[in-house]
Order: sequence, then structure tokens, then C-alpha cells
Amino acid sequence: MTSNSPISADRLRDFATAVYASTGMPEADARLAADTLVQADLWGHQSHGVMRLSWYTARLKAGVVKPVAEPEFVTDAGAVAVMDGRDGMGQVLTALAARDAIRRAKAHGVGVVALRNSNHFGTAMYFTLMAAAEGCVAFLSTNASPAMAPWGGREKTVGTNPWSWAAPAGRHAPMVLDIANTAVARGKIYLARQKGLPIPTGWAINADGEPTTDPVEALRGITLPMAEHKGYAISVMMDMLSGILSGSQFGKGVHGPYQAEHPGGVGHLMIVMNIEAFQPLQEFSGRMEELISELKSVPLARGFDEVVYPGELEARNDVKNRREGLSLPDDTVADLVDLARKTGTESVLPFDKATTEAHQSVAG
Repeated sequence: MTSNSPISADRLRDFATAVYASTGMPEADARLAADTLVQADLWGHQSHGVMRLSWYTARLKAGVVKPVAEPEFVTDAGAVAVMDGRDGMGQVLTALAARDAIRRAKAHGVGVVALRNSNHFGTAMYFTLMAAAEGCVAFLSTNASPAMAPWGGREKTVGTNPWSWAAPAGRHAPMVLDIANTAVARGKIYLARQKGLPIPTGWAINADGEPTTDPVEALRGITLPMAEHKGYAISVMMDMLSGILSGSQFGKGVHGPYQAEHPGGVGHLMIVMNIEAFQPLQEFSGRMEELISELKSVPLARGFDEVVYPGELEARNDVKNRREGLSLPDDTVADLVDLARKTGTESVLPFDKATTEAHQSVAG
């Protein structure tokens, strides 16, 4: 179920910032990490929104993620760099890598930053859009904890290993793609469990290898790859880029945000291309507008009202949710109320008194 009281994105961000700051994170880093969560909710991706705040906080409190990021450059070679994140917060480290890749792209036409010993960073598009805003095309890959089996096997050794592309699109919102290589991001199965809803057939199999619509069974079982063997193969290649090439952990050596026992060992690869090195930005923008117009002009298939380009729905959701406020699942609200109690941040809870009191008994 979902709370019917709209929640201000600004107040939710302030609350998440306070929770992160309670773990020892510097204010600026805490606000960045909080913004990545709230922005995911604004885009309509609740699977990567504030639902995850308690998970990240648990890892910070356990010490497997260091609240104060102290990354160092292992390689600094013009257009290319390798950064050791030294177990810092994934969102903070990836934002640093993105800014550095943009700087290198402006100087060299392309900037490539590999990041090792990082952690889960939330939505990849948050960081590729940073580059799109600077007149660049960006790619970001990451590896993740095992969630699916290699094609033909039945043991989890392959992560969802998401990746994202983003580019400015002239007068339109940026074109951006952010996908996992499983049939669905694992976070969406957690969200279904949070809402008490079944999952569609084809998302996962249970521990016995049978199809399941139960999110609890799915989380104990194996998430299926998208496009069968193709999704598996793409995921392995993303692990090569993110884990092997960066010098980070890979395969079963990667640990995710759902547990607080092990360092993440997560690796990322950020590639940024300065559009001006290829053609004038204005020309690129015009060509992107032509592409979008072409996509939208095709006759509609039965059951469809329109054609949208990658990133368009997220941009619309952002505008709508900033205007109307966010609605969170009741279980997420209860989780945040409980987290506020544990971190001493009750004074900045973004819910009204009635909502808070209604969920205190649920939070325990």
C-alpha cells in the first residue's frame, strides 16, 4: 500500500541528509547521497529511492562503507585515470569520477575514469546526466553482487551489472538510458515485497529453479537475465569493464547494499565524450531533435497512445512529482520512521504528525 499524503521532495532530501550526516558523512557528501535517492523517486524509480536509505545507513554504521571518502588516483594519464575509492560511499565517489571524466573530456575530447573499491551508487543515470548537462555524451557501467546464474547454470555468480548512456537532446530533456541486464532490477523485486505485491512471471525463479511470482521466493532464488543469453553476455562484459579493467572485485567477489557484512568491492567505468570535439554542439542538438521527431512520427501500434524516447518518461515524472509531491509505500514510511528513531533525526521527518504516529507502531 502507498501513503496518500504527498511528501515534499525537499523535506525528504533534508531528512535523508540528516540521516547520512548522523553516520559521520560530511554535510556536502550527505546531501549529494540524499539527492540521488530522492531524485530516483522523482523519476518514478522507487526501487532505487529512499526505500534504500536504511540499507546504505546500515553499511555506513557497520564500517564496511567509510563515511568520509578518501579516494586516491592510482593512474593519472591525460584522458585516462584510475581511482581507488578505498571503500567510500559509492554515490560520492562516482560523482567525483564523473566530474573528473568531464574535465578530462573538455581537455582531450574524451575522458575515461575507472573506479575501484567503490560501493553501490544507486541510479547510473544520475551521473551520466551530469555529463549531458555539460554538453557531453556519457557512458557509465558498474558491476553488482551476484543475482543471476550464467546462462545454462543454476548458481548465482553474475550481477545485474547496470549501465547507462546519456546525451543532451536540444530543446528536449536529455536522452538517457539506465538498465540492468536482468529481466528487472533486483530493487524492483524488493519494492514489490515492500508493497506486498506479486511480481510478473519471467522476472525470477525460486531456489528450486521453478518460475515464481512471489517476491520473497524470488529474492531467495535467481533473477533471470533480460533477452535470455544476450542479457547474460552483456552483464559479463559489463563486469569486465567495471571490475576487471578497473582492478576492482568481480563476479562473486562483489557485495551489494542489501547486507552490511562485507566491503562492496564494486567497480565502475565512466567514459565521457565532449560533443564539441566531434561537431558543434548546436548541430548535434539539431540532429537529436530530428531523431526524436522521427521516432515520434511513426504510426502507433495497437494499445499505445504515443512513442516516447529514452528518458522522456523520467523527465515528465520529475516535473509532476516536484509539483504534486511524492507518495511512498506504507512500509517505506514505517521504515523511515524507525530509521529516524535509531539515528536521532525525528525532528526532520518529512511526514505530518498523524502519518508519523500511524506508522510508529508498524516500525516497532
